[in-house]
Amino acid sequence: EKTFAIQAGRELRVVVESERLTDQQAELLAADISNRIQTEMTYPGQIKVTVIRETRSVSFAK
Repeated sequence: EKTFAIQAGRELRVVVESERLTDQQAELLAADISNRIQTEMTYPGQIKVTVIRETRSVSFAK
């Protein structure tokens, strides 16, 4: 339901809910994004692509 990407300088972080992707799918997604950046963009140096599978648990004490 919620997936977002954050770009900061030479690093791209993609945060996805853990239920959406397995660890292997996250690796494939990072590789796919890296390949698309290489073929579709022009940039100096290298760009680090990180896919983060996130699970959040929140509890409140009253």
